[in-house]
Amino acid sequence: VQLQASGGGLVQTGGSLRLSCAASGLILDEYTISWFRQAPGKEREGVACITSSSGPVYYEDPVRGRFTMSSNNAENTVYLQMNGLKPEDTAVYYCAAAWGVLPDWGLPLAYDYWGQGTQVTVSS
Repeated sequence: VQLQASGGGLVQTGGSLRLSCAASGLILDEYTISWFRQAPGKEREGVACITSSSGPVYYEDPVRGRFTMSSNNAENTVYLQMNGLKPEDTAVYYCAAAWGVLPDWGLPLAYDYWGQGTQVTVSS
């Protein structure tokens, strides 16, 4: 299994970015796929989670209403559309996968596979 995250960059406050996580070696609908982020000096935190292409998407409060997570089974890729970016969104963003449906998707230790991370920097 491999997860390849991409799409990060430098944007100004209020800007947008779309992150991609290309998955190989797994079937998206069989896994919980989540985005996490980690800012310097802080713990890794969950951002958004999807358990199947037809299921609900879960968001943490700081990003709800600004970020949208989606999946494309044909491409075996998940996306994170980030709008209204703020300086506090600056972090390395990771995608992660865990087999099945997790009871608590926000726990990094519950995940089996991780992408390499992509840097998002929001300037004020």
